[in-house]
Amino acid sequence: MRSILEGSQAIAQTINNIKPAVISAYPITPQTHIVEDLAKLKADGKATYQYVRAESEFAAASIVAGASATGVRTYTATSSQGLLLMTEVLFNIAGMRLPIVLTCANRGVSAPITIWNDHQDAMTLRDAGWIMLFAENHQEAVEQHILAYKIAEKMNLPVMVNIDGFVLTHTYEGVNVPTRKEISNYLPDYKPKKDAFLDPKNPVSFGAFAPPAFYMEIRKELHQDLRSSQKVIKKEYEMLKSKVPTAVKESEKMAKINNGLIEYYGPVNPKTVLIAMGSLVGTIKDVIDEHDKSRGIKFYKSVGILKIKSFRPFPQTEILNVIKKAQNVAVIEKAISLGATDGPLTLDVKAAAKNKVTTQVQGYVVGLGGRDITKKMIDSIIEHCKHPGDRLKFVG
Repeated sequence: MRSILEGSQAIAQTINNIKPAVISAYPITPQTHIVEDLAKLKADGKATYQYVRAESEFAAASIVAGASATGVRTYTATSSQGLLLMTEVLFNIAGMRLPIVLTCANRGVSAPITIWNDHQDAMTLRDAGWIMLFAENHQEAVEQHILAYKIAEKMNLPVMVNIDGFVLTHTYEGVNVPTRKEISNYLPDYKPKKDAFLDPKNPVSFGAFAPPAFYMEIRKELHQDLRSSQKVIKKEYEMLKSKVPTAVKESEKMAKINNGLIEYYGPVNPKTVLIAMGSLVGTIKDVIDEHDKSRGIKFYKSVGILKIKSFRPFPQTEILNVIKKAQNVAVIEKAISLGATDGPLTLDVKAAAKNKVTTQVQGYVVGLGGRDITKKMIDSIIEHCKHPGDRLKFVG
């Protein structure tokens, strides 16, 4: 049934229906409501998982790492400084190929202190070896958590689902949370592969010492598996839509392309493409739809929106297929790579486009520290990107 839920409630209910065996987390704004709801579900006798209270985010990550290594399904969540405190363990989790799912309620990082949303926390961990998904709305957050477990357990790779703090965690929307039975049709109980978990009867080592003769090959294998996971994400997304149709938002089915890695919304041959991630995409869609309905400005009918659902692995081929016919591309992102020439997403798009397409790619940073992103700002970006230029622009 469709319910009006806070984003955090929808995620907590989804996680409970996925049936992890162990959950451990430490509260931090704006992630807190997720783990509070999970704790309440356990206290009310509506959950079967073991809920382990931790003294820090570092400890929470260590607890789920240890639990996952024993061959059970696990879950944790965090935000901002909490994610950064987990950093050492998150690299270990990826290196040990543990299929853990983590929700990051995205929030800016200190200093100065901010509790509001941007993507600088997740971008700091983009090279940690995790699959990284970004949700636009509540329904997509539900969808991506179910998908995350299937991919993680199939590929033995950890998955981070990113949701914009406050914008999604604390707002209410209509959302379908699939039942435990519906989810089990797509995601059965976790049964780890032999030699993929700690067992006294079959001793194995995790994260063993690697001399120079082996370390590089191990990292190469992790990189290659992350890249090859794109095919799995696309295949499993189609399977999810087929087996759990209530998990997928109705409007997403209307997109020209929607395959788990990206979503494209707009004309078949756009002159301008706007690329973004997370809830920001919803604002951009509102701008384009509003102008399309007014039919007063023909230019907007030639603007397409490319939503990046999977930031890691980075869907280079999918992106190029969309932007290759466009004249201009504006990458709009809520993160900055301090000291670099562009934001993280822009850098990746430009690297993908170099020598492949003649399209002009420009980067725009918006919404840092939770600053409002207005329709007027999107309008100005659409107008600005029509003129050649290569300098990063801060808008707002």
